[in-house]
Amino acid sequence: MLLETALERTFLAIKPDGVQRGLVGEIIRRFETKGFTLVGLKFMSVSKELAEQHYDVHRERPFFAGLVEFITSGPVVAMVWEGEGVVASARKIIGATNPLTSEPGTIRGDFGINIGRNLIHGSDAIETAQREIKLWFKDDELVSWTPHLTPWLKE
Repeated sequence: MLLETALERTFLAIKPDGVQRGLVGEIIRRFETKGFTLVGLKFMSVSKELAEQHYDVHRERPFFAGLVEFITSGPVVAMVWEGEGVVASARKIIGATNPLTSEPGTIRGDFGINIGRNLIHGSDAIETAQREIKLWFKDDELVSWTPHLTPWLKE
């Protein structure tokens, strides 16, 4: 019996520290190797307005200004990935917010040292992913496609 599960999409951004450290290819490789499908990709500078909208849930927190300042300090790689359970799985691949408590084998566990320089952002829920994707990408910037390896990933 073939069980069909809905594909999800998630938003990921390699932050300026990940770009500056030359980790873009390694980070993308981990999601490709897992079997997720890249449907959107931008190398970009983040405006203050976009940064403030992205981090709006933290607006009243003391670290808000620092988040905005950091994400706008250099180029980022914004991405949309698609796959079964991609939101939760991406969070596991990324690792805990604090790299010092993140498990080895995760992006932050392998490459991170400091919570303020934790390399990558990933949506924390399906609803958050939907909001962030709309914020960072126009509909016509996303490509729906089926990789040839799909039959090798699911029954």
